[in-house]
Amino acid sequence: MSFIADKQTLEDMNLLGRYNQHSIFNLFNKVKTAGGEKLLQEMFQTPLTDPELINKRSETFQYFQSRHTAFPFSNEQFDAMGNYLSGTSGKFFPRILLSLAYKKLLATIVRDEEYPKIQSGLRQTIAVLYQCKTFISQLEEEQQQHPFYDELQTVKNILNQPKLQWLEKVQIGGAPYSIQITARYDHLLRYTLRSALQTVMNIFYMLDVYLAVANLAKDKSFSYAKALPNAANIFSATGLRHPNINKAVANPVSFHKDSNLIFLTGANMAGKSTFMKAFGINLYLAHMGFPVAASDMEFSVKQGIYTSINVPDNLDMGLSHFYAEVLRVKKVAEEVSNGKNLVIIFDELFKGTNVKDAYDATLAVTAAFSEYRNCLFIVSTHIIEAGEILKQQSNIQSLYLPTIMNGSVPTYTYQLQQGISADRHGMMIIENEGILELLEN
Repeated sequence: MSFIADKQTLEDMNLLGRYNQHSIFNLFNKVKTAGGEKLLQEMFQTPLTDPELINKRSETFQYFQSRHTAFPFSNEQFDAMGNYLSGTSGKFFPRILLSLAYKKLLATIVRDEEYPKIQSGLRQTIAVLYQCKTFISQLEEEQQQHPFYDELQTVKNILNQPKLQWLEKVQIGGAPYSIQITARYDHLLRYTLRSALQTVMNIFYMLDVYLAVANLAKDKSFSYAKALPNAANIFSATGLRHPNINKAVANPVSFHKDSNLIFLTGANMAGKSTFMKAFGINLYLAHMGFPVAASDMEFSVKQGIYTSINVPDNLDMGLSHFYAEVLRVKKVAEEVSNGKNLVIIFDELFKGTNVKDAYDATLAVTAAFSEYRNCLFIVSTHIIEAGEILKQQSNIQSLYLPTIMNGSVPTYTYQLQQGISADRHGMMIIENEGILELLEN
């Protein structure tokens, strides 16, 4: 079963985007190879829903983080090998030999580049395979099983088979190989062992991702979440923070089935949206088995996450901002009422309508959603009056982000506190900016 996160959710949390400098993907994209980057993109697009698979991937990252190992290859080396192996060779050795002889003749007479390219690709592929063999021997630990053991053994078995014993003796530099040697190696690598060598490359792309992410986790002081079966419906984290903000303020967050909704209040700029994004991003990363920006975390796996943070209007369809909000809430309600185990984040419910309607709708919708104890919710709002009624429900946590006034200047702690915000500093901020005085003058 695939993890659900639609386009708006991914955009709200700025998760994807190779060319988006501030995306969470780019935070982790420290890989060395194009194949590693492609694999990293696939991991970001397909979070896991099996706690055993999530925990195994986390354990693999932790294993490589403990080794302090750097990926020993460049993208150019693997590109050269990939380009060489993607070319055609042939099934029959005599034909390969004749073909190479013809290509070499063309290279001599008309300076055709194909034969030198084959020689270069062959040499670079042999060099990479030799380095792979050396690198794996350095990673081996006697009689110790580790999370990446099976993959390394697969590569080791491929490279240690009798057909490749010549790798130990072959001259990597020096004069070009003879046509006979070139034909023999070319037939072996690009025909006989082509599939096996692609497996070697894929495992090293995987290794590239594991080493890059593990080293980032060490640099950023990230930790690893423990995945639990969904039945427990638990989320608990300390020191949770936004992974893409340096020196971000950390907060504890806790849910369980009898306390499954956070009703969040606070002034503008107090940090509500950032906190909700931090929660959503880390939950998403945890389902990938990736390191998280928290001191510690454990969570019951979910089927997906929906956010409603930056709901756009749609002028082409004639949708106002409010109606777009309503349709978004309806979509989430359909998913929740169908029994799916989800995490839902609503930022400023129904801000596109008048205060009275917003109050009534926030109160009714929040109370109705909270009854789905298999799901977890965070709902933020400025309608603090709704919070006074909702806090009477035992499964709703009332939390707020405070504003501290230094005279007429607001400052923010970004630290969660129990209760409902009483901050009403909007007019004070407007007065501080001198807007009314400017208009009067």
